[in-house]
Amino acid sequence: MAHAQFSAENLIAINPEIFSTFKRAKDVEDARVAVTELAYSLETEAMEKFRLRDDAGSLARIRDCAKILVNLLKRQSDQLAGFSVAKALFDISRGISRPDLTPAFFAEMYHIFLGLQGKGPRKALDAIHITPIRSHGRQAALERSAQLDSLYAEVDHRIAQHATGLNDAAVARREERRAHILSAMNASLEEWYDWRWQVKNVVRNVEHLEKLVTLSPEQRQAVTLAKHNKLPFGITPYYISLMDQEPGLRDAAIRAQVLPPMEYVQAMSKVQDTSSLDFMGEEDTSPFDLVTRRYPAICILKPFNTCPQICVYCQRNWEIDDAMVAGAFAGLEQIDAAINWIAEHPAIHEVLITGGDPLAMGDRAIESILKKVAAIPSVQRIRVGTRTIATMPMRVSKQLARILRRYREPGRREIAVVTHVQHPYEITPDVLKAVDLFRTRGIPVYNQLVYTFFISKRFEAAALRRNLRLIGIDPYYTFNTKGKEETVAYRVPISRLVQEQQEEARLQPGLDRTDEAVYNVPRQGKNYLKAREYRNLVSIMPNGARLYEFFPWEKKIAQSTQTHLSEDVPILDYLERLAKAGEDPSDYSTLWYYF
Repeated sequence: MAHAQFSAENLIAINPEIFSTFKRAKDVEDARVAVTELAYSLETEAMEKFRLRDDAGSLARIRDCAKILVNLLKRQSDQLAGFSVAKALFDISRGISRPDLTPAFFAEMYHIFLGLQGKGPRKALDAIHITPIRSHGRQAALERSAQLDSLYAEVDHRIAQHATGLNDAAVARREERRAHILSAMNASLEEWYDWRWQVKNVVRNVEHLEKLVTLSPEQRQAVTLAKHNKLPFGITPYYISLMDQEPGLRDAAIRAQVLPPMEYVQAMSKVQDTSSLDFMGEEDTSPFDLVTRRYPAICILKPFNTCPQICVYCQRNWEIDDAMVAGAFAGLEQIDAAINWIAEHPAIHEVLITGGDPLAMGDRAIESILKKVAAIPSVQRIRVGTRTIATMPMRVSKQLARILRRYREPGRREIAVVTHVQHPYEITPDVLKAVDLFRTRGIPVYNQLVYTFFISKRFEAAALRRNLRLIGIDPYYTFNTKGKEETVAYRVPISRLVQEQQEEARLQPGLDRTDEAVYNVPRQGKNYLKAREYRNLVSIMPNGARLYEFFPWEKKIAQSTQTHLSEDVPILDYLERLAKAGEDPSDYSTLWYYF
């Protein structure tokens, strides 16, 4: 996967026919037409060959790459991107130097040109273990079963590489960490399990943090600069106990949740107007204070504008000042006004109470809000969005579970909890206990995963989903990381998430993979990544990034809709970063063909 492998010379060598066609063209417009015709002819020829051979994979690859190349060559794509792939390839065919084009750009085109020939990497596990069976009946079933045994033995092995916090070694490690933290903070085990003590002792600065856990020089510098620039920062003592004493690969995802990388801090320190960070355009979908409404039958109610712990890539980092900051509670008068507004709109059948983290409020405030929302005749479901299950599980008490249970009315109203467990290493006996308190009272718990770099290794997310199911949490959504420049350290190419869904999640039993992979489009909402009809690959930019045009969820039912352009993470850059993390990039190489 070296940069030297991808250059203009290698690109010409991999598919000379395309560049001969470009070279014969009198100008770029003539080349667009000629190469488009060539791409369609290659697809037609492949379909004829397919009738004579059993190779659906090659046909699908040729078909996909032909359609992608045709799209990249369109004039409309040039206009949307402000860059012309057609002109770049035209120049290359004539030996014209294009210093703006990076190896990542050549890598994308290299794989498209390979794919047009039905070639390219094929290392998906099912392709390795599942081979054509020529027999029939019971014999065919036995051969198929043997192949499935072989396939899933490897799946199990790969999932086992991602440790949870439930194994004996992890439990013992966390008990030692907890003892160390309690000693350093001069606190008792009884205080540890009091969620109010956890909130009161949220760690807010690098000096305090370094008494509890070892930071790398880069982490120390980034946290120090974050505090200097007054960026939101806070970690519960419980969550610090999930970090290994010394930083390493095992707890990298834990640390990444709360320790901001230097790129993030530097980008955020330059922000003058925090409203510019409103990636989803929530200000444009807030018809009333504390209310967000993007879809027909559901709205969001935000009574509490902070959390016990701040996730670095939080969607609402533009409106949260700090962890458990004073004045975060909106006040009963303002909350009542928002609830009255919801009651005046009977089309709303579901209310998501979130924030901030509403379970960081006291029991009395939570019950007051639930009671008033439940009194709205049209509301059939109340969801509570919280990360306290993962960051402060002792918050989930029998009393809190009883409060939520009180407003559950089978056949009339559902109460559900939506949480955010990000990595298998976050799953602990305390998390299991918290979930069980809800589940045994008829309150389902769902998970929203953010698909960052730190959960994107092979079968890492599959391991999370499997273990979530075993403790009673249903996978709900897997969100592609938002295209926010300040969170570039967390971003993963869309093709990697689509690959994960097809090659890893798809191999799991149905109930392990009930979540939906989505991209949250600014001002529009969830775009389902399993359906290519909701996005269009417009261009490959000079830096190798794919430029996508996303279509809104209501595109088939609305008279007028707007699309959204998003520049993705270059695949070559992502693969090189995986290599630095100890992964074999060739194990991921089919992601070039997920568009």
